[in-house]
Amino acid sequence: MNRTMITATNTITQLQKQMDIVSHNMANIDTVGYKRREANFTDLLFQQFNNQRNVNHEGNRLTPNGIRQGVGAKLAQSQIVMTQGALKRTDRPLDMALKTEGQYFRVLEQGDNGSAVRYTRDGSFYLTPLSQNETMLVTSEGYPVLDENNNPIIINGQAKEYHVSENGRLAVSIVSGETREFNLGVVLVKKPQFLEQKGGNLLGMPENFAELNTMENEILTELNGPLRNQISVQQGFLEQSNVDMSKEMTELINLQRAYQFQSRAVSLADQMMGLVNGIR
Repeated sequence: MNRTMITATNTITQLQKQMDIVSHNMANIDTVGYKRREANFTDLLFQQFNNQRNVNHEGNRLTPNGIRQGVGAKLAQSQIVMTQGALKRTDRPLDMALKTEGQYFRVLEQGDNGSAVRYTRDGSFYLTPLSQNETMLVTSEGYPVLDENNNPIIINGQAKEYHVSENGRLAVSIVSGETREFNLGVVLVKKPQFLEQKGGNLLGMPENFAELNTMENEILTELNGPLRNQISVQQGFLEQSNVDMSKEMTELINLQRAYQFQSRAVSLADQMMGLVNGIR
């Protein structure tokens, strides 16, 4: 196959992956706590063809010796952008927004392969009944919300009022007059690129975490004890996604132009090969 075709087709497949990332961002513009992703590219391997076997024969050459021919580009990384999203007032007592970048609630995802701790910025919580006098704090998807000890938050008695302090302490007033207090589980993510998307707006440790030679405390820090003073929670608010539709549309237009350029390169290479084959 013509080298021009190889280079163009390699780049087209990678542009399609970037287009998937942009479309995923646009689809989640109304998802609470969603963080957009950006695609970063890098060059594929290239070959160098020297004009002269002996460099001394180049004389007073000012440009680098030889010709470097690449074979396209590839998607190197899908980088999560941690910037703070806008806060939307809901006045709902179980809606909570984290006001500091990098902080995430801990939740327990329960699936067919067991349960695992996940991290989310979506603070729209609800109560689900466990028994006649017990309720559990869960996410909008039904996943249990964890406290600072990674235990589900279970409330005994009929809840009447809820108050959340800025450092993430949930106080529940019971009809009988008692008060139940819980410390919400919050972590600070220091290296978000190590985390994987686990569906929706949930993040989690990668499946090959043991092969990364990295300690968990290097990726995130559990904000417990004295570190809870770093937590910043706003009750009655929800954080919106940090997706900028105008920016995503601009990126999509640039992608379309790049895709058309690579497709045109394939067409021109095919025409040139047709002309060569037609020479008698």
